Amino acid sequence: MTLAGVVLLTLSDTAIKLSTATLPFGEALFIRTLFVLIPIAMIVWWRGAAVSLRIVSVRSLALRALLGTGSTFLIVASLSLLPIGEVLTLVFMTPILVTALAPLLLGEHVGWHRWFAVLSGCAGVVIMLQPDAGSFRYTALLPLAAALIASLRDIVTRRISSRESSLAILTFSILGLILASLATAPFGWREVSIDEIAIAGGSGLLFGIAHYLMIEGYRFAEASLVAPFRYTNLLWAPLVGYLFFGEIPGVALLAGAPLIAASGLYIVWRERSLVRRSD
Repeated sequence: MTLAGVVLLTLSDTAIKLSTATLPFGEALFIRTLFVLIPIAMIVWWRGAAVSLRIVSVRSLALRALLGTGSTFLIVASLSLLPIGEVLTLVFMTPILVTALAPLLLGEHVGWHRWFAVLSGCAGVVIMLQPDAGSFRYTALLPLAAALIASLRDIVTRRISSRESSLAILTFSILGLILASLATAPFGWREVSIDEIAIAGGSGLLFGIAHYLMIEGYRFAEASLVAPFRYTNLLWAPLVGYLFFGEIPGVALLAGAPLIAASGLYIVWRERSLVRRSD
């Protein structure tokens, strides 16, 4: 399930990148997010889970939706400007940044093993961005900013997941994203064609189905087993980048991406090992 979800999520990102080539990214994001509601509605109907949409704290969900909206806007903007493989690799800094911020924001203890993984992930980013190579692009900071905001989103999610259902969190965040993307309408929206609706809407359908499959993957398997399948995204992204956009991964990406992936995977494995010891 998780592997299928990762593939569909990569295809969703590919579709939204294609969509932003012809549409303002706010308009493309609005269409995409509207279509995400379709799989959510089907899941609610199929599972009879309307009760799981019950909200305990509007303020907490609003904060999570705000952070989710910020990270999504930055990711979509990044996809419109940068190679898809580079964007998705840098976004995978999110679990590493969550670990770095956990002592400050969650009061969690982080041992030297995980701090070493954090530093290794940061080294991977430095290799990818090549700040002293004379080819530094400030647009590459967009996916890093997205990863930072996404890490704050995930920390908020950790805090509220014990009292808010996953479906309520997802639905509230999607509704917030619809309103935020709609607010970009005065800034250059235009009439869209059926093909453009199909591409952006297809991205939304794939996005919704992918997240459902990934949630189900975590339901039936431990996080330490599921996480490696999520990191296969780092393989699919350069492949679709080459097939759809003619993007050829550079040496910096090929050298930095394994460090980021290995750091994230080690953090997941280490956290799971610590949980087992405490049981």
